Amino acid sequence: MNSEDTRNLFLAIALSVLVMAAWQYFYAGPLYQKQHQAQLQEQTQAAQQTPAAAATGAVKEVGVSPPGGAPAPGVDATVKNVPQALADNPRVAIDTPSVAGSIDLRGGKLDDLVLKDYRETISKQSPLIRLLSPSGAPDAYWTTTGYVGAGSVKTPTLDTLWTSDGKTLTPSQPVTLTWDNGEGLVFRRVISIDDKYMFTVADSVENTGAAPATVRPYGMVLRHGKPTVSGYSVLHEGFVGVIGDGGVQEVTYPNIEKATNRTDTWSGAGGWLGFTDKYWGTAIIPDQVEPIDARFTASGTVQPVDYQADFVGPEKVVAPGQTVATTTRVFAGAKEVSTIDNYGTKLGIKKFDLMIDWGWFYFITKPLFLLIDIIYKFVGNFGVAILIVTVLVKLAFFPLANRSFQSMAKMKKIQPQIAALKDTYPDDKMKQQQAQMELFKKEGVNPVAGCLPMVIQIPVFFALYKVIFITIEMRHAPFFGWIKDLSAPDPTNIFTLFGLIPWNPTALPVFGHFLALGIWPLIMGVSMFFQMKMNPEPADPVQKSMFAWMPVIFTFMLGTFPAGLVIYWTWNNTLTIAQQSLIMKRAGVKVELFDNVKKMFGFKTDTAATATPAKTPPAKTS
Repeated sequence: MNSEDTRNLFLAIALSVLVMAAWQYFYAGPLYQKQHQAQLQEQTQAAQQTPAAAATGAVKEVGVSPPGGAPAPGVDATVKNVPQALADNPRVAIDTPSVAGSIDLRGGKLDDLVLKDYRETISKQSPLIRLLSPSGAPDAYWTTTGYVGAGSVKTPTLDTLWTSDGKTLTPSQPVTLTWDNGEGLVFRRVISIDDKYMFTVADSVENTGAAPATVRPYGMVLRHGKPTVSGYSVLHEGFVGVIGDGGVQEVTYPNIEKATNRTDTWSGAGGWLGFTDKYWGTAIIPDQVEPIDARFTASGTVQPVDYQADFVGPEKVVAPGQTVATTTRVFAGAKEVSTIDNYGTKLGIKKFDLMIDWGWFYFITKPLFLLIDIIYKFVGNFGVAILIVTVLVKLAFFPLANRSFQSMAKMKKIQPQIAALKDTYPDDKMKQQQAQMELFKKEGVNPVAGCLPMVIQIPVFFALYKVIFITIEMRHAPFFGWIKDLSAPDPTNIFTLFGLIPWNPTALPVFGHFLALGIWPLIMGVSMFFQMKMNPEPADPVQKSMFAWMPVIFTFMLGTFPAGLVIYWTWNNTLTIAQQSLIMKRAGVKVELFDNVKKMFGFKTDTAATATPAKTPPAKTS
């Protein structure tokens, strides 16, 4: 095995291991872990639930309070459906172009919100996405702001009944909630909303009494029970926030329960904190100048646990006859890139764009999305935009790829000379290597240049995978034909004869996830097969077998990947074949694609056209 064969073998092994490890890390492992955790959770809940509780469905809602000790009701509640829970208390309706819902006047909580522009599936008849839900309903999820008192100051609690000056909150009509504590303090909460997902809450305290009062502003978001998460390591779901001038803080639900006292704390001036799901988020945003103490916590000893993100601001003294006010913003909605970026820029929210999990390669991932999005605005199809971006990436790296393929073409030309060196120095490997390096230098051949196009493709591949996987713009974005959602795998399956056989092969244990093999993964596998056949087959049987099976392995692996990524990979392979063919023809080297395919099926090929007369090797020295 010569140095080129050895290099190709190690390259093939390294790339195969890299892709297979990435697939295991990003998909197969998390999927198994997700299923395993779901089973454990069901078993735990079944073990903890007594027969009486199972019969009645009664649960204990744990009382929670933000830092500073704001009172919480801690009442027993029976699990109800959302309409029943909403009917328990008086409410102020919310109606905007983007969201609908209501504010609970019992506690002044924002606890009912659905997103008008997003549905659970691609069907237009499927339910709208519900983001926030009231206490007492399954998966309660809500947020509130206000003041906690110092000493004996009586402040509103989660059980306080507010009065409202309006019945409906709209972008043009804010509402004001009012509560008098009966001891000289009047609390007001003016709530307004824009036409997207940002609430502005102006809390104030008017002191009509004779003694000063000290209060601290706070904000909180609470989730009752662990939500269903995607379970992929490539995506963070859970607590998220930026406190002060620090970086983004990301804490998963399991990790907060392992933290000391099940609490993580930070301090700083401004920032934001809350919860992030794959496509949706909720965050409380304090004043960006004043210092805050923030925390993520888990409370409750049995499932379902309460998860809470909250902050408390500095003390404010309300003198008699005076009023103090604090403005807090609440984001609750879809993590649209342009919307998030506009909020961060216009409202001066620190690093708010990190609400979207762009990952460590932020500098590649986000620009790649922005480029795709710009092109989409012209062509109206994200799939077409991905194809165009692939061409632009190819053009950007064309000089490097051009040198690489030219070097590969030169390498093919001098193969007879390399073979002659083996005959010249049959028993001296060192002399072989030295003479081969001299030949490479003389002919201007870089033996590792062929690796560069594939190495360059890897970071772009993972950046595009991240973009397709995390951005809501790709969610339910159609391509053509049967691809109705670029962020989901190809819905067709060869093992069901594309729908003719009524069964689900992916449900089979152990290897079922390998049987999600649709039309586009098959096309991708064919394109990869042809790309690999552009080069001569290795002489070594191990290498030959590995290169022969690699397209098959990749076809099955990418069967479960988002369709947009498979389409990108197919198109990239096609462009690579065209590019390599053009460069090889210009270099005077025959394109061996069809000859290699014929040889694979036992057909004879004309090898004379590819042969290049060997130059006389250096004379053998004694």
